[in-house]
Amino acid sequence: MTKHGSPEVLQVQDRPKPEAGPGETLVRVTAAGINFADLMARVGLYPDAPKPPSVVGYEFAGETEDGRRVIGGTRFGGYAEYVVSRSDQLIDLPEGWSFEEGAGLPVNYATAYAGLVRYGNLQAGERVLIQAAAGGVGIAATQIAKAMGAEVWGTASAGKHDAITAFGVDHPIDYRSVDFAEAIDEPLDLVMDAVGGKSFKKSYGLLRPGGRLICFGASSVMKGERRDIPTALKMLAQTPRFNPIKMASESKAVIGLNMLKIWDERESINDFVDPLTEWIADGTIKPVVAKAFPLEQGPDAHRYLGEAKNVGKVVLTL
Repeated sequence: MTKHGSPEVLQVQDRPKPEAGPGETLVRVTAAGINFADLMARVGLYPDAPKPPSVVGYEFAGETEDGRRVIGGTRFGGYAEYVVSRSDQLIDLPEGWSFEEGAGLPVNYATAYAGLVRYGNLQAGERVLIQAAAGGVGIAATQIAKAMGAEVWGTASAGKHDAITAFGVDHPIDYRSVDFAEAIDEPLDLVMDAVGGKSFKKSYGLLRPGGRLICFGASSVMKGERRDIPTALKMLAQTPRFNPIKMASESKAVIGLNMLKIWDERESINDFVDPLTEWIADGTIKPVVAKAFPLEQGPDAHRYLGEAKNVGKVVLTL
């Protein structure tokens, strides 16, 4: 990422090969996952991202020097031929998975598990709304919610409804033609919302007593391919201010979720990936790859994700 700006600020450049230190492993990257946070970092709207010039990317799949096929997370640096990761944070690529699928596991599924299970305390039979159900986190959340025995509503454009229904969404909603809050006629137990702004208010309004709103992003802060300050300010102005006294009287919860902060605090996201092992083994969960782009086509990959053309994870391949 040479500077903040349009997708074209992403350029392939030579950098020194990293060296593994004590407790670390060097991995030759085959696929790197792209997350919406990367797009926000590129336009300068993600304060936790490194300042350019820098290499972004949080997750990867590849091979160690001794031939072990692994999946791992990295605090930036994923869009590269080589990454260095803590050895205890690498997991074996599941049998039958491609490297592209492996690169779609760490961030999306850790986020979905943390939101639904760890903090959302999802129970069998509860009703869940998943915003952006066709995205990487959306599909991960759908798979986990169904594994937990939930009834799932999911928002996506009409052309993606067959896909999200196949992934497990019981009630698809075309957010472009209807107001999702008006399309749902039953009170919900849990909402996963990364849209932000006025969507948070509508999602909160759908909760019944005991309901939980998980706020884990703000995709509405972006419009177009560059930083748009008016759009960001509009989103902030539309973001509701939750009153704890009112929340207590209604018995509803609002939970903020930032996996990067948790990663920094715990120095790992293993606590949110390790519990997925049984579901991975029996095929209950598996990442869906929308499209894989060669590293040299990084700008095209960012544009593809930014235009919401994807059903599933967008990855870079090397």
